[in-house]
Amino acid sequence: MARRAAAAGLSDGEKIAGTVFFVLYVAVLPFATRPALDLLGRLLGVEIGESLGNTIYYYVVFAVTLILFHRFIGRTSTLFVNNLNNSLKTLAMGFVAFYGLNELVYRLAKMATGAHTNLNDMTISAQISAAPRTTILIVVALAPFVEEVLFRGLVFGGIRPRSRFAAYAASCLLFALLHVWQYAVGSHDLSYLVLTVEYLVPGVVFCWAYEHSGTLWTSILLHAGVNALSVTMLLS
Repeated sequence: MARRAAAAGLSDGEKIAGTVFFVLYVAVLPFATRPALDLLGRLLGVEIGESLGNTIYYYVVFAVTLILFHRFIGRTSTLFVNNLNNSLKTLAMGFVAFYGLNELVYRLAKMATGAHTNLNDMTISAQISAAPRTTILIVVALAPFVEEVLFRGLVFGGIRPRSRFAAYAASCLLFALLHVWQYAVGSHDLSYLVLTVEYLVPGVVFCWAYEHSGTLWTSILLHAGVNALSVTMLLS
C-alpha cells in the first residue's frame, strides 16, 4: 500500500512550478496579499474589505493550484475512483485516528503552550461571524484542497520515494508552521511557535491517508470533513 502514493506522483515540471508556488504561498502571500488588495482597491476606486479580500485570495490560489497541478489531480482522481472501496475505508479510519489522537495531543499541547492562544482559530472564528457563507466555503472546500495538494501532493509525495521519515517530518512540520509562524512574526513573539504541536496530528493523519489510499482525494476529503466538523462546533 505504501507505494501507491507514488503512482500518481508529480512530473518534473509540476515539481518545479509547484515548488515556486509553494514558497510564495507559505512565505510571501501571508504578508503581501493585504497590501496588494489595498493597492487594487485604490486603482479600482473601491474598498476591498477583509471578507472580500479573503474570498479573492483563496479563489486565486485555488485557481493557480488547479492550473499548475491539473494533470496530477486528474491522475489522483482516477486512482480514487478505481480504488473507491479502499479510499473510503481509509477515510473512515482517518477520522477515527484523527479524533482519537487529537484529544490526547491537544491536552499535552495545552500543558506545553501555557497561556498562548491559537490566533489562527480566533481569526477563523471572527471571519465566520463576519461572513459565514464565504468563510465556510474557504475553510471546508478551498483551503483543504490547496493545502493537501501542496503539503501532501508536493512535499510529502516529492520526498516519499527517497525517505518516508523525511517525507512525514517535512510535510507535517511545514503544515504546522504555516498555521502559526505568521502570527509569531506579527506579534514579535517566537514562543508562539510552540503551538505547532497542535497541528502535528492533522499533518500525520493526512499524510497517512494519502499514503495508505494512494490517492490525494482521501486526504482532501478527510481535511475537509475535519474542518466542517470544527466549523459546526463554532456555529453551535
